[in-house]
Amino acid sequence: MSMPARLLAKKLRHRVLPFPPSLIHFYTHFSSSSSSSSTYSNSLFSSSPHNRHYGYQNLYCRNPQLLFSRPFSAQPDFSDSGEPVLPVRALISVLDTYHDFTGFPWWIVISSSTLIMRLSLFPLVVLQLKKLKRIGELLPKLPPPLPPLLSGQRFRDQITLFRKEKQAARCPSFFWFFSSLAVQAPCFLLWIMSIRRMSLEHHSGFDCGGTLWFQNLTEFPHGGLGPIFPLLIAALHFANVQVSFQKSSLQQLPGIMGLLAKYYRIYLQLLTMPIMFITFNVPQGSLVYWLTNSSLTLIQQLCLGHPAIREKLGLPEKKASAVAPSNKEIDKIGVAETNNISTKKGKISMQNLSPEELVALSVKVLTDGHKDRAIPMLRLALDKDPGYVRALLLMGQILLQKEELAESTEFLESAISKLLVAGHPTEVEEVDLLILSSQWAGVACIRQGKIEEGLLHLERIAQLKEPDDTKSRAHYYDGLLLLSSALINMGRKAEALEHLRKASAYDSSYDKFLKDCENDEDDFVSDLVSTRRGDL
Repeated sequence: MSMPARLLAKKLRHRVLPFPPSLIHFYTHFSSSSSSSSTYSNSLFSSSPHNRHYGYQNLYCRNPQLLFSRPFSAQPDFSDSGEPVLPVRALISVLDTYHDFTGFPWWIVISSSTLIMRLSLFPLVVLQLKKLKRIGELLPKLPPPLPPLLSGQRFRDQITLFRKEKQAARCPSFFWFFSSLAVQAPCFLLWIMSIRRMSLEHHSGFDCGGTLWFQNLTEFPHGGLGPIFPLLIAALHFANVQVSFQKSSLQQLPGIMGLLAKYYRIYLQLLTMPIMFITFNVPQGSLVYWLTNSSLTLIQQLCLGHPAIREKLGLPEKKASAVAPSNKEIDKIGVAETNNISTKKGKISMQNLSPEELVALSVKVLTDGHKDRAIPMLRLALDKDPGYVRALLLMGQILLQKEELAESTEFLESAISKLLVAGHPTEVEEVDLLILSSQWAGVACIRQGKIEEGLLHLERIAQLKEPDDTKSRAHYYDGLLLLSSALINMGRKAEALEHLRKASAYDSSYDKFLKDCENDEDDFVSDLVSTRRGDL
């Protein structure tokens, strides 16, 4: 190395970097004519960022006092300061192109690019909400994915049945629960990592690309106005949590799910303070993005919570409850006049309830003896889901009690056809629904004089295997009793006695009907008819 170069390098070892550009160009020009130069000197004064980093690292090793002790220091972390990963390089290139094309200051480039990114992701958010609405409507009708405890069913068989029924019902994939997060979280991390790298590497224009109190985007929050960014970002995080859970139905869910939702909200609220402390150690360029993104999240949530906007986007009202009002909540029900339900939590429109909620509410109304008020609820549930078997069964039973036999038969036979669409059901609930639907369809047909059709419905019960479930087994033997009555009326006493003996072996209360049939007494049919009228 020549003498001038040695003197210059010795002098510059004790100076604080970065070096003035004039000295770098001076040494580059001087060393180009020299026959030899050390690797250290070339890397120290090279114009490439990688070589300059290597020179800086050597200077830090020789001068420990130059090291920064602050986390996220404005000097790059040279232990991993190699070439950024491809997505970060690509985004930096896009932001550079956007900046060069528009000529906007860097803080406007960062904010507006965040807005463009969020607008491009908004259709995905709307689509996700629509898919989740559909999943919420179909999930209660599907068999459980896991077999019940002590049921003896294999996990593989149960999950296969669940997937088969889910596919038959055209239920959307459960990935939609995480779709928005799976896209937005990587975008957030990519933006904040890219802008942080640009800040720490003193990207061209970042030192004067801000405004107001954050003129230099490479610096950290400092001075009297320094806490503005951290306080605003922490406040927006807390506000977003409050708005998210304000009208959410998650905390209204019963059992462990509601408890988990409650604790998750508390956890998010407690993150407010850590987020505020973290933002004190993030460059102001990244904070501009973070603040913009949090502000847009709050605006998006407020917009999606507005009824008019949700209606335009085809989304259900957010005030709709996830579960039907409980017995204690219902004060009065004015369906015919107002189409609203008054509860202690306020009025709920029936239009906003799911088919499952409407059926649950109709059961409560029927328990109170208001058949006429239950019918509009069930009709609305069937308008929303024409294949909802429980609603079809309840509607058929109510119409049968009102002696509207033809319409009752239509609903009951429709329920049977839905249950048998994939063969004889195996789930406990579906088997019970098939038994009840066949019972009342048989009774409705026989009352209309359609004896053969009624007998076909009742014989369907006898063809089923005796259920293991206690409630379903009781309904099963009730169906055999009805079948016996129809067979006796048709003169098929031997078959009737066979079914009655099975019923009597199950429950001794059927002994009276068996004795009447064996003794050829006419009281059997009249006693059975009166018994079934009481059940109705």
